[in-house]
Order: sequence, then C-alpha cells, then structure tokens
Amino acid sequence: MNQDLLSGGSRRRGGPRPRPGPGGRGNGSSARTAVAAALGTDSAHQPGQEAEEEENMNRVLEDEEQQQPRAAAQLAQEGEEEDEGEDEEEEEGEDEEEEEEEEMWPSGEVGSSEGCGEGAAHGPCSEVNGGEQGASWALDQDRRQRQQQDLDEEEEEEEENNNSGSSTGEGQAAQHRVEEVRTEREEDGGREAQEEGGEEEGEEEEMDQDSDEFENSEESEREEEEDEEEEEGEERLHSPSLKNSLPDSIDNMDASAGRPHQNPTSLFKMMKRKLDHGPEVRSFPSGKKPCKGPEYPSPTSIVPYPATPTTFGDLRAANGQGQQRRRIASIQPPSGLQEWLRTFQSWTGPEKLLALDELIDSCEPTQVKHMMQVIEPQFQRDFISLLPKELALYVLSFLEPRDLLQAAQTCRYWRILAEDNLLWREKCREEGIDEPLHIKRRRVIKPGFTHSPWKRAYIRQHRIDTNWRRGDLRSPMVLKGHDDHVITCLQFCGNRIVSGSDDNTLKVWSALTGKCLRTLVGHTGGVWSSQMRDNIIISGSTDRTLKVWNAETGECIHTLYGHTSTVRCMHLHEKRVVSGSRDATLRVWDIETGQCLHVLMGHVAAVRCVQYDGRRVVSGAYDFMVKVWDPETETCLHTLQGHTNRVYSLQFDGVHVVSGSLDTSIRVWDVETGNCIHTLTGHQSLTSGMELKDNILVSGNADSTVKIWDIKTGQCLQTLQGPHKHQSAVTCLQFNKNFVITSSDDGTVKLWDLKTGEFIRNLVTLESGGSGGVVWRIRASNTKLVCAVGSRNGTEETKLLVLDFDVNMK
Repeated sequence: MNQDLLSGGSRRRGGPRPRPGPGGRGNGSSARTAVAAALGTDSAHQPGQEAEEEENMNRVLEDEEQQQPRAAAQLAQEGEEEDEGEDEEEEEGEDEEEEEEEEMWPSGEVGSSEGCGEGAAHGPCSEVNGGEQGASWALDQDRRQRQQQDLDEEEEEEEENNNSGSSTGEGQAAQHRVEEVRTEREEDGGREAQEEGGEEEGEEEEMDQDSDEFENSEESEREEEEDEEEEEGEERLHSPSLKNSLPDSIDNMDASAGRPHQNPTSLFKMMKRKLDHGPEVRSFPSGKKPCKGPEYPSPTSIVPYPATPTTFGDLRAANGQGQQRRRIASIQPPSGLQEWLRTFQSWTGPEKLLALDELIDSCEPTQVKHMMQVIEPQFQRDFISLLPKELALYVLSFLEPRDLLQAAQTCRYWRILAEDNLLWREKCREEGIDEPLHIKRRRVIKPGFTHSPWKRAYIRQHRIDTNWRRGDLRSPMVLKGHDDHVITCLQFCGNRIVSGSDDNTLKVWSALTGKCLRTLVGHTGGVWSSQMRDNIIISGSTDRTLKVWNAETGECIHTLYGHTSTVRCMHLHEKRVVSGSRDATLRVWDIETGQCLHVLMGHVAAVRCVQYDGRRVVSGAYDFMVKVWDPETETCLHTLQGHTNRVYSLQFDGVHVVSGSLDTSIRVWDVETGNCIHTLTGHQSLTSGMELKDNILVSGNADSTVKIWDIKTGQCLQTLQGPHKHQSAVTCLQFNKNFVITSSDDGTVKLWDLKTGEFIRNLVTLESGGSGGVVWRIRASNTKLVCAVGSRNGTEETKLLVLDFDVNMK
C-alpha cells in the first residue's frame, strides 16, 4: 500500500468520520472490508455489521456500478465539508478521537478500526476508512498527507503496539463468508463452461483443420504444436475461478499505485468485445490450470498464499505459472529468504519501489531478462478484440496468410475475423488466384458462420505449391502413340493435350485418363508448329499448309493454302492466327472463314518466330532482323537491327519486344519507337527459349544455363546453375510466380525457385539421360506437368509423361 493510502487512513482517524449517505454507502464499505479480509490483508473490520455484510454482499457488488455516479457526487460534497473543518480536526486530541470511535463502532471494536496503523501497508484497509470517498478523496489525499504527516507518525507508533492483532478473528469470519460466495460463483461458471465445451470443440476442430491443410512442412507442424499448447493455456486461463480472482488482484494493484478503485464488473465489460457473438478476450496463455484449492504454494514454496490473489506472485500462481518460475528447482531457498521477504512486506509502497530500484541495479542482465519474461506476459492485452471490426480487419490485412491462419486459432472472435471473405479475396489477388473455391461443408459450426471460399482457394493453392516443392513424386501417366518419331510441338489446355510429330499427325489426349481421344490425320508432311484455344487446334506443316481442326470431333475445318515453304511458326489471338514460313513471309488468317487476310513481306530469310497481340505483329528471322508490323495496313513500322546472327526466339507484351539470337545476346526493344533499351549479355550460346511475364524474363540457352532478368533495368536477377544445373542444352522452359521449370537434352526436368534461383529438385530423370534420352518439350498448368520425351538414337521410347500435383479439398 503506497504512502498516499497510508496517510489517507490516518487522516480519517484524526477527524470525524463521514456519515453513511444514501445509496448503501455504508454497506459498500462493509463489502469492501470483507473482500479485503478475503484477500488476506490486515484491513479493519466492523463486527457489528457482519450480518449486514452477508446480506448485502451480492447486492452491493451487482449495484455498485449503478451507484457510482450518485455516490461520487455525494462523496465530493462531503470531501469539501471535511476540508472546511480540517483545522478544527487538527486541534482535537486523542480523547475526542476515542469518543468518535465509540460512537461509530460497538463496544470492544475500537481496536479493529484502529488496526490500520503500520498494518495498512499489508493490505487495502484504507478502503474502509477513506476508500468510500471515491475520486474526490483520492485527489485531496496528497495535500492531507503533508498537513497530517507528523500527527500520523505519532499515532501510528502508539497504535501499532496496541492494535497488532485486534482484527484477526473478525477477518477470518468475513473471509470465510466471501469464499463461500465465490465458491458458488465458480461452480456456476464451471457448469457454463462445461456446456460451452461441446460447441467450442467443434469450432476448434475446424480451426485446426484449416491450419493443418495450410501447414505441411516440418517447421509448420512444430508451429502448430506450439499453437495448440497456447490454445489450451488460453482456455484454462479463462476458467471461472480465475475470472473471479483477477479483478481482486487488479484492485490491489490499483490501490498500491494510487489509482481509484475500479469495479470488477465494469473492468470485465471493458475487456470483452460487445458484439452479438460475445467472444471472450483472452490474454496470453499460461499453459497450466489454476489451482482449485483454498490455498496454493507460493512461487518460493515458503509460505502458502490465500486462494484470492493479492500480489503479482499470487496472480501468477493462480494462472498456474508459479512453478514455471522455479527454473533451478534443485537449489534450496537461502536460509534468510523468509526473513527478507517479511521485511520487504513490512515496508510502505514507496519504500518497496525504492528497494526494487536498488535491487534491479544490483542484478545482472540475465537476471533482468528473467524478470521481463515473468512480468511481460501478465500485461499483454488482446487489442484486436477491443477494436471495431473494420479496424481489426485492417490490422489483420497486414499479416501474411500463414500468420493469419495461425491467428484464427487464438480465440473465437479472431476465428470469425480471420474468416472474412473480402480479406482473403485480397490475399488471393496478391497471389494471382482468380477464382474462389466453393465446397459444400458436411456440417455447420455455428448458425450464421460461413466459411470463406477465397480462403479455401488460397489454402488449396498453397498445398499445390507444396506438392510441387516437396510432395511425393507419384509415377507419371505414360502416353504412347507417336512410335519412335520426334514430338515437334506440344500444347496443353484444360484437360486436353495435343502433340504434333514429324510422323505427319497430331494426337489429342485426355490429361485425366491418359487415353488418346483422337488422331488428326491430313497433313502430308511433318507437323512443326501448332496452337490451341478451346476446341480449336491449328497446325503448320512441311507440306506448306495450315489446318484448322475441331478438337472434339477430329474434323479438319479448314486447310489454309498460301505459303510456299514449311510453316515454321505461328501465333493465335482470338479469331486470327499469324503464320511465319521459310518462304520469308508472314500471313494473317481468319480461322472461322479460312481466308488469308494479309500478307506481310519484308524479311529476306526464313521467319523463325512470331508474336501477335491483336494490334501488332512482331517477327524474327534468319536475316538477323526483328520487324514490327501493322497487319491492317501490311506495313513494317520498325526494323529492329542489332543482332549479328539468326533470331530464334521472341517475346512481346505489347510494350517491349525481347529477341534472342544465335549471337548469344538478348535485346529488349521499345515497340513504339523501335529503340533498343537493353542488351542482355551473359549467355554463351544460342538462346533457344524465353518467357516474359510482368517485366520478368526467363531465358534458356544452349550453354545449359537459365537466367532470370528484369527487363526494366536490364539486370540479371538470377542464374540457375550450380552443382544441380543442366548438363546439356536447355530445350524448353516455363515459369510462374513461384517456380521455373526447365527441360534439357540431358533427359531431366528441373524445378527452381524463381525468387532465389535455388534448385528445388528434379521432377523427371530419364534412365537414358546422358546417353541419348531427351526431354523435347514441356507444358505445365497449375496442377499438371506434361513432358514430351524421346531420343535420337533409339535409347528412349517416344512418349508423353503427365505428372499430377493436384490436391483433394473435399
């Protein structure tokens, strides 16, 4: 008890006591006195009012919040009257004081009221004498202390010896009554908690399920175990016995700090979210159950604590943390520890603070760190549940999805917030997920509670990514059908796979069953280029024609004549396809009518690659040139000169043109001006394949390396090499926001991390790799990888391999 409360109690003894006003103020004082006795303090009691205390205990605690405004005004008025008679009170002697005591207390009880001498430092007995004055008394007590300090010291010395044990009997009786009341409340609370247990069990099962679906790595599993322990600790921390004991300890902490007493009922209302679902605000977990007995051992195992916490150590012990603090349990407490603690308890509040300051200065850093670990968890608060829902969601939006899923396991209200559909929609958009995942739930956790389809979509995508990284590689589906011929082109869209071969045919496969649905026969030469959209397949052949096919029926809709040599490349956009040929021309076709709309002439050698975005055509040829065309006017807008050898690959995003050449360089051009923005150097041979997305370029080269570039800056971000790099030319590649997939003449398909450039693992390793086995082409979707493999010397059979990384979310 600090010096302010000590002087306040003495001040009340030196002057006339206030008369109990309306609103049950006298009963409120009696109730506070009984509560102080239950806390194990040396507070004074009024034995003459014991019957009234028992009768009014519950009523006062329930009505106290309603009476506070009215009582505060009356107390303030009495405080002013008391100040006016202050000078007269100082002149009154001990005889007058004793007469006042005899008037207010029954015969034989003066000792009880005077027991607030030095013993006041052990408990909130000042609440009996001056606590009912409310906020007005708290504001005036500093001034009274200065005026009455000398008189208080003399009175305390005299009263200390005369009244040392006068309140023991009455305190025990009052304590017994309060404990009975609290025991009943704890039993009621226990029954309520038991009834809610069934509902919470189902909810917690759902929360754990979401987290389990999201966390598949060993590190994630360890985090889940820690979260489960914390969740158990939270449930134990919110047992009814602890709820009843916590406000009392806070009352004592407020009193020792000189703050006005705060009603426990109002305090818990402040700690709860006032929404329809009424979730409890949980503090950080202790991981242990609070003791249920009337007494429990102190952290030092020297003296037992009362059942109701009165000090910080009591509160920790009630939270089940008393034994956790004893990290060196094998060492016995020093012999003088008990006396040292008693001496500390006998000091006043300011004296204790001074002693603590000196003690901290004497501690080593490790000891101060230990104190922080003990103290900090007790003052942590769940601010999320105290915020309006909109602000709480705004705060949670800054969490990573992994942290958001773990936050959902904190409590029921956090679970509701973490299921917000708009919140997860934004998380999905950040990850490039365009569609929610609707799953029919087998049961409903709580009426009105809905699962977020966007959250389920995010969890599914995370599990798919995890399968790509470290999931078990199941035996791939094997699709055979082109005999020993080379698969020259490969398309994969939806559940259809289309392979073209130099055996003059195309085959349509089911990606689900692996069956060959149909074979497209009609070309008289090898098929070297193809495109597919929905049910339309377009193929180009050495027979100098293009054919348009119906993928459903296998019917040839149109045969497009016009080129005079092999159709080596093509690009489809909506209803138009642009084809490039070894005859050095490009042609624009309408695939619905089969008509040739435009012919683009200007190259002087074979056209090897072409790109079309519906507005501009970009072509690269063996004449070292890259040209930009306006197909509607059939004019060449720009001739991009700079390469010193054949151009083999192109990428075009509507703004930038990226060209790869046999001269080992890659050039980035501005499509509007025709200027070369960057020349990307680093490869040592032919750049055979490239892919461009969001200003990130991935290039594969015949020098067996793969590089990742930022075309805005021209910087090489990563080079995919090292001990796990390809051992031969890179034949094909594809990438998304997380991975790069590459294939090579060495017979392997490798998976790399796009951001770090680190090798993840081999997805395909041919037994004939290095001795003739080749992976010619790869195509990947979000969940599947299709590889066209074979050999040039007969060591590997020509076939398609289909790897599935999908997950079951039912």
